[in-house]
Amino acid sequence: MRKRKKMIVLISITVVFLLLIVWFCIPYSPLKSDFKKDTEELQTKNMIYTGDEVFTSDEFKDFPTAIRKYIENNGYIGKPKMNLVKMEYHDVAFSQGRSGPNLTIDYTQYDYVSCPCRLALIESSMFGIPFQGYDYYCDGRGGMKGVIAKLITLFDQTGEDMDKACLATFLAESMFVPTALLQDYIAFEEISEYQVKATITAYGQTVSGIFTFNEDYEMISFSTNDRAVTGLDGSVEYVPWSAVCGDYKIGDDRIKHPTCFKAIWNYPDGDFVYFDGTISSISYE
Repeated sequence: MRKRKKMIVLISITVVFLLLIVWFCIPYSPLKSDFKKDTEELQTKNMIYTGDEVFTSDEFKDFPTAIRKYIENNGYIGKPKMNLVKMEYHDVAFSQGRSGPNLTIDYTQYDYVSCPCRLALIESSMFGIPFQGYDYYCDGRGGMKGVIAKLITLFDQTGEDMDKACLATFLAESMFVPTALLQDYIAFEEISEYQVKATITAYGQTVSGIFTFNEDYEMISFSTNDRAVTGLDGSVEYVPWSAVCGDYKIGDDRIKHPTCFKAIWNYPDGDFVYFDGTISSISYE
C-alpha cells in the first residue's frame, strides 16, 4: 500500500512538473494577451493622420531652433505624418531598482499621438521562470504590473505619482514621434540654441523637462524632476531622472534615428542606469 501511495505521489509530481513546463513554453500569457488587445484597440482609435499628410518646414518655423533643426536635419521633412511609433529592444540590461534583481529583457513599446498614450511590454525570465511586465499610460492613468510564471503578480504599481511619472516618460520619447510635437498638449520654451524646455499637460497633470541637442541637432538627452521612483514596497521618492540616447543612424525610412537608449536615476550619491539597451527597430503607422 505504501509503495502504491509513493508511486501515486511521484506520478502526480511528475504530471504537475510536465504541465508547468508546457505552460512556461507555450507563447500564450494573459498579460501579453492584454497588451496585444490594448495596442490593437488603440491603433484603430487613434488614427488622426491618413497617410497623405507630410511634414513641412513651415509647420516648425515658430519652434525653438533646436527642434526645427532636429526635424530638418534628421530627415522628417516631406515624410508622412505618423499616428504612432513602435520601438523594439532586445537583450536590454534592466534592473528593478538599486536593490532589485538584474534582468536581460526584450522590450516592445507603442507611443500614440492623438492623446498622450504609451504601452510597453517587458519579456524576460527569473530563475528560468517566465517574467513579464506591462508598463502603461492611457486615459491619464499610468502603472506598471509585473507577473511571474504568467499568473503570479509580483507588483502592480498605480496612483497619482505613477500617472505623473508615465506622462513624463511619454514626453521624453515625444521626439521619436514628431507629430506629438505638433499637438496642443506640448509647449516649448527655448533655453539656448541646444536646449529646450518642454511642458506637457494632459488629464489634469502637468510635467516638464529639458531636451538637450548636440551640434548636429540630434536629441541626446532629456532630464526632469517630475518623475518619481516607486519601490517594489510601494514607497515613492522624487529623484532627478534622465534619458540619454545617441549613435544616430539612417534607417530604411531615410530618417536618422538613435540606436542606443539609457534611462537613469540621478541619485545624489551617483547615477543609477536601470535601462541600457540598443534600439532594434523603429517603425511608424
